[in-house]
Amino acid sequence: MKVIDFTTPDAIFIDLPAGSKKQALQELSKRGEKLTGIKARTIFDVLLEREKLGSTGIGNGIAIPHGRVAGLSHMRGLFCRLDQPVPFGSVDEQPVDLLFVILAPEDADSEHVKLLAQTARQLRDESLSADLRQADRPETFFALLTGTPTQNAA
Repeated sequence: MKVIDFTTPDAIFIDLPAGSKKQALQELSKRGEKLTGIKARTIFDVLLEREKLGSTGIGNGIAIPHGRVAGLSHMRGLFCRLDQPVPFGSVDEQPVDLLFVILAPEDADSEHVKLLAQTARQLRDESLSADLRQADRPETFFALLTGTPTQNAA
């Protein structure tokens, strides 16, 4: 499974306003509700519970919050660039501005763990993360993430 298999341009949010880690997770949870039909509070609780185990900030301004969500039928990814970096408790202690949420069904097998590892490897590419920080449209962001051409991608 690749990023293109679990996300779409409508799940990408550019310059999402958030003043804190909690607010970023709340905003992404609200958007996750619109995309999945799962209540924002349910998504938020899953993400927050995972963060309590340890920050999902992997360094270089990137975090990959994730969790298993009851009622979700298939994996779903939401991606955002925050309007300003926020403290996230990352391994390198740097604030985060790129968040990649991976939501998996409650009964998901190890596929979501593989996807998590693959996404982390991909995002550690400093050239890619720099390009994502410059993307001005969800379609451009999607094309960069998936390595696919998108109409009118700048």
